[in-house]
Amino acid sequence: MDFSYIQSLSEKLHSKNISADILESFEQAFNIEYTHHSTAMEGNTLTLIETKAVIEDGISVGGKMLREIYEVANHSKAFAYAKQKISESAALDEKLVKDIHAILMENIMVGGVYRSCDVAITGASHTPPSPNEMYSQIKYFYERLARRDMTPIELAAWVHAEFVRIHPFPDGNGRTARLIMNYSLMENGFLPVNISTDNRIAYYESLDKYASKGELQPFAELIGSLEIKRLEHYLSIKF
Repeated sequence: MDFSYIQSLSEKLHSKNISADILESFEQAFNIEYTHHSTAMEGNTLTLIETKAVIEDGISVGGKMLREIYEVANHSKAFAYAKQKISESAALDEKLVKDIHAILMENIMVGGVYRSCDVAITGASHTPPSPNEMYSQIKYFYERLARRDMTPIELAAWVHAEFVRIHPFPDGNGRTARLIMNYSLMENGFLPVNISTDNRIAYYESLDKYASKGELQPFAELIGSLEIKRLEHYLSIKF
């Protein structure tokens, strides 16, 4: 992965004078797509149009479980909260991660509380650590996070991959991981990325490689390619 190329694209974008109104419209479109795909990755059945209706119009979609409506609404709120904390230059730490999870789980379950039982991930070759080991691993996760000893793309990929490997919450780990991965990207001046359900297989396989073999590069390459795609798209737009 050529990080220097990604960096150069980011610098070009930051040098463009984009009006707040235009930027807001593109960010809202991204929010809807990102929310749709991130929740759909976990089994939510709302379509992109239905997701848009919930987020933009506050409309409850008939024939859908109330939990699915909350998942979509909560994800949008959590992403808005993350962007707010970025504007405040808040560091990605344990409190922020727990707050994001609590917003994601609002009206579904008590959020921001680590699990006290064993869990298994369907289809994965890796089994998350038992609670006692999980507590020590999540503590190390935050200590390592503070070091910042990787490129921003590798760091964002590691944040996601290591978090889901540890699987600290009873539910919502994937959505939380994708949000804090994007927090890490935005914190370093990059655009948030959307992992589409079309990339589901490559996404799961690269995460499993990290969890079972410690290989971060495949997932970092995936995130890097998505970042390039977003940056090049923004640079191609006539603002």
